Amino acid sequence: MGFILQIINGLQIGSIYALVALGYTMVYGIALLINFAHGEIIMVGAYTVVFTIQLFLMDSGLPFYLAIIPAVLVCTLLGILIERLAYKPLRNSPRLSNLITAIGMSLLLQNLVMKVLGASARSVPPIFHSEPIKIFGGAISVSTIITIAITAVLTLLLQLFMKKTKYGKAMIATSEDYGAASLVGINVDNTLTMTFAIGSALAGVAAALYVAAYPQAYPLMGSMLGIKAFIAAVVGGIGLIPGAVLGGLILGLVEALTRAYISSKLADAIVFGLLIVVLIFKPTGLLGKNIKEKV
Repeated sequence: MGFILQIINGLQIGSIYALVALGYTMVYGIALLINFAHGEIIMVGAYTVVFTIQLFLMDSGLPFYLAIIPAVLVCTLLGILIERLAYKPLRNSPRLSNLITAIGMSLLLQNLVMKVLGASARSVPPIFHSEPIKIFGGAISVSTIITIAITAVLTLLLQLFMKKTKYGKAMIATSEDYGAASLVGINVDNTLTMTFAIGSALAGVAAALYVAAYPQAYPLMGSMLGIKAFIAAVVGGIGLIPGAVLGGLILGLVEALTRAYISSKLADAIVFGLLIVVLIFKPTGLLGKNIKEKV
C-alpha cells in the first residue's frame, strides 16, 4: 500500500515537472532558446496565487482555486513581456548571447521580488478544500488527483492544438525553418511570441498546482523547480511534447521513491545522476531521434 501511495505522490510532482518542462520544450523546440527565466515566471505565478487569495478570495466566500485564473494571466503577460523586451532584440545574435540574457533575466526577477516582497516565504492556505479520498486502504489528497488530471488534459489539448490548428502548424513550420516559414506568409515574430505565451500560461497552471502541493511561495522557489523541469525535458527529449511529459513523470517517480526508500538527502543527487546516464547512452533523450546534419 505504501508503495502505491509513493507512486501516486511521484505522479503528482512529476505532473508539475511535466507542465513546467512543456514550457521549456516548446520555447526550445521553436525558438531554439533555453529560457532559464521560466522558473521565475512560476515564482511570480505562485505569488499571484498568494495575493489573489489574501486580497480577493479570503473573505469573499469564493473557492480558492479560482486564483489559478489570475496566475495564468499574469504569467502569460510576463512571458510575452520578457520575450519582447529581452529576447526579441537578440533574435539574430549568437545563442550564447541569448543564454546569458536568459540567466540575467532569471536573476533580475529573483532579486526584484526579493527587494519588493522580502526574502521570507509566504504561506498559502489550502487551495482545494475537500476530504482526502480513501483508496487502497490509504488516503489520497484531492489536489493530487486534480494535478494529474489537469496535466493529462492540458497535454492532450496542446498536442491537438499543435497538430490540428492553423497556429499550431505555423509553430511547427517555424521550428523547422524560420526563413521558409516567413516565405509562405507566417509571421515568425508573432509565432514566437505565441510560443512564449503558451509556455508561460502552462507555468501559471503549474504555479497554482505547486503551491497546492507545497503551500508556500518564496523568491528562490523557481530555481530548483526550473532546473528539474529542464532535466525532465532533456531526459524525455527536449523539443518534444510527449518527451517533456514522460521526462517529468519519470523524474517525479524517481524522486518520490528515492525519498521514501533510500534517502531524502540523496533524491536530488539521483535525479541529476539520471540526467548524466541518459545523456551518456541517449544524448537526444528517451524519445529523441538522432538527426545527422550535413556540413
